Amino acid sequence: MASRTPTSRRPTSPRRSPWRQRIVRTSQVLLALGLLALGALVVAVYVTRSQLPSFDQLRSSPNGQMIRVHAADGSILVSLGPSYGQWLPYGQIPRVMRDATVSVEDRRFRSHPGVDPIGLARAVKVRWERGRWTQGGSTLTQQLARNVFLSSQKKFGRKFREWILALAMERKFSKNEILELYLNKVYYGGGAYGIDAASRRFFGHGAGQLSLAEAAVIAGLVKAPSNYSPTADAEAAQGRAGVVLQTMVETGAISPAEAAYADPQDLRLEPAPKQNSVRYFTDWALPQLDLLIDEQEAPLEVWTTLDPAMQRAADAAIRAQAPAGTQGALVSLDRDGAVRAMVGGKDYVSSIYNRATQAQRQPGSSFKLFVYLAALEAGHKPEDTVLDAPVTIEGWSPRNDSRRHSGVVSIRTAFAYSLNTIAAKLGQEVSFATVADMARRFGITTAVNTHPSMVLGTSTVRLIDMTRAFASVASKGVAVAPFGITRVTANGQEIYRHEVDRSRVLVAPYVAAQMTDLLQTAVNAGTGREAQIGRPVAGKTGTTTSAKDGWFLGFSSGLTTGVWMGRDNARPVAGLSGGRAPARAFAQFMRAAVAKRPIEQFETEVTLPEWQIEPDEESYFGAPDNTTYVDENGNPFADGGEAPAAAPPAPAFDPRPAPPEQERASPDRMDQDWIDRATGRDDWPRRDSPARGAYRREVPPSEYRREPPRGYEEAERPIQ
Repeated sequence: MASRTPTSRRPTSPRRSPWRQRIVRTSQVLLALGLLALGALVVAVYVTRSQLPSFDQLRSSPNGQMIRVHAADGSILVSLGPSYGQWLPYGQIPRVMRDATVSVEDRRFRSHPGVDPIGLARAVKVRWERGRWTQGGSTLTQQLARNVFLSSQKKFGRKFREWILALAMERKFSKNEILELYLNKVYYGGGAYGIDAASRRFFGHGAGQLSLAEAAVIAGLVKAPSNYSPTADAEAAQGRAGVVLQTMVETGAISPAEAAYADPQDLRLEPAPKQNSVRYFTDWALPQLDLLIDEQEAPLEVWTTLDPAMQRAADAAIRAQAPAGTQGALVSLDRDGAVRAMVGGKDYVSSIYNRATQAQRQPGSSFKLFVYLAALEAGHKPEDTVLDAPVTIEGWSPRNDSRRHSGVVSIRTAFAYSLNTIAAKLGQEVSFATVADMARRFGITTAVNTHPSMVLGTSTVRLIDMTRAFASVASKGVAVAPFGITRVTANGQEIYRHEVDRSRVLVAPYVAAQMTDLLQTAVNAGTGREAQIGRPVAGKTGTTTSAKDGWFLGFSSGLTTGVWMGRDNARPVAGLSGGRAPARAFAQFMRAAVAKRPIEQFETEVTLPEWQIEPDEESYFGAPDNTTYVDENGNPFADGGEAPAAAPPAPAFDPRPAPPEQERASPDRMDQDWIDRATGRDDWPRRDSPARGAYRREVPPSEYRREPPRGYEEAERPIQ
């Protein structure tokens, strides 16, 4: 049997796993991408390095815009923006300040290339544990790059640019130069940039004399300047300084004995500069710069309208007259709209909320300004007579403060004593939409409803808007726009100057004159008597339901002033009414504000109500003008939550003769026929026309009342 010869075979290599091949290829791709990314990073870093400013350029360019605000007399009201102290070279910066900063902010500062991988890993770990970013892992170099070149916006794109800048800065500057830039430019709170400004701001001396405890306080501010500011929260600042000292011990910068000796609790802080009501004005005026000018870098000199003496008088009036537990606000406008005084509250330090420009409150009867303006524009005259009697409009029945009805009275008397029934009837006659349009025409920027109760001031308004409306009446019907900035300069060059616009006419001059007549009567004989200052004054009171708000707005000698008082939570204030504390604050302020101004008579002299010849002055005092007894929906209710008792019937008229019509009329008043022809109103319904309203009737002089509306002496008693 033949033997089988074995066949020779070529050895074969083991076959590779497909997964292993994929891993190898993926690794190769990732390695190639990594090399490309590294190359791109190197290129980006060195391109950025070539574009960075020099050390001297960075040293001479402060961050932020300085703004000096001047009063109308040129004095400095306030300096805002960043504050920089003396630049300290690295060798003059106290070692304790350098060590404290490096220990608490970036203990590996001397070893990393600008970005700290260990810090980044720690930040990611904390993010994973807490579910949100609480640490950024930023180095001192990154913080410097962000403060100088970037914003604090927390987005990855910004963070990536921050890394590139930090790496580039480390390639261009030494560690000492970076630390010098950082300590002289970083923000420490209180408007202070750099350690010297911070040292002067918080301790009253330069940074060259910083002690270990003081350096620990300043170093601890970088994390959260507003939270740890010594002037805002001394306890928090001292606690944070203790953390800094402990960190310095851990890094070996100081010994435990030195940390124990440097007790932050023993530090004496420089008292914070006193803030006053001027800041209410600057907080309102300065944001307008964004609309007025484009300059964002050069230091600005801003000249404003504020009169320091008037501002002091306004502040004193609000503090003195506002009832305990309430807030007060005041705005005063010159005849061109210049804001001469603005008080947004009793104390700016405790509350920066500006109640003069931000708060929206019900104006009560002061809103009747727009009701009567609409009625006068429709053809009514102050001498026209109307019937004060119960009225129901769309299910709403307004009540007078006295809870009585006075029968036939003139429009002047109705306005002087703020009769709610008459305001409702006039609003119905001209239409509530017309009244709302009149309010918007005169500058009311908040929403105005057209429910019948709107005539009693149930829509919310701002004090500055109401003051503007009264100023426009004082300006003979020409629109007045409040402004606070007159001109702005940058580097000595004027870049803005305010121009007053007098071209917008809101109502005819005779309408404004008649309205001034009514307003003057309200002060001389009606609810605003407390606002008298010994010279002609025109104004109107306002009080809302349950005495939650008190208003007085008026003008004299070219100055228009509005006052509001109440609680921020809108709770009732016992005894508050527009004719009391707000009117007294108005008078206290205006006596000082117009003392050096000439006395000005209004173009239409006062024609007092027919009954004003009575000798008993006590009978002339009006009641708190309009506890309206309606809620925001127009539903009637009284202070205690129940509807007022039914009003007793009106007394019979006094038949005594009244003065002749020509004696009661103002000698400066234009003839109505001439006005109708001049304004194209020949076909307008006359006063004796039924089209003017079925409720109105002409009353012979023998039926005119010679006494105030009944019930005002009784209603004048303080609310219990």
